[in-house]
Amino acid sequence: MKEFKGRVVCPGTASAPALVSHGGFNTLASFQSALMFGDKKVKCGDQNNSDIYKKPMFNTALCLPETIGSTTGGMILYTAAALGKAPACMLFSKPIDSLAASGAILAANWTDNAMPVIDSLGEEFLNYVKDGMTINVSEDGTITIEE
Repeated sequence: MKEFKGRVVCPGTASAPALVSHGGFNTLASFQSALMFGDKKVKCGDQNNSDIYKKPMFNTALCLPETIGSTTGGMILYTAAALGKAPACMLFSKPIDSLAASGAILAANWTDNAMPVIDSLGEEFLNYVKDGMTINVSEDGTITIEE
């Protein structure tokens, strides 16, 4: 078991299996199929992200360095949460960008499906965590990883 401490962007607790992307996470490309065509497993639709392409994102601990791509990213995160298709939590190794933060904060305040979001966990976090490891998120931004 290993612990990491990050900055709380959206508070909350979660326990979920890890889904790890080492490349930038394109929010629009990743969620587009799930939001437009009703994919209930919310499989990642971003073919440029070989780490998680076609893997289910719903109810996972989405571990990533940063988001990239469209300025619609925040609204996509909010919409995924509003429709009950969001990850259990989002964990960033780098500081979160303003677009992703806005979507997560809107989801936390305007939906019943808010997800904890922690950033600034560091490169060691992203290098350590592997798909399927159990991630536990605490209110104070502590991430515990079980193998």
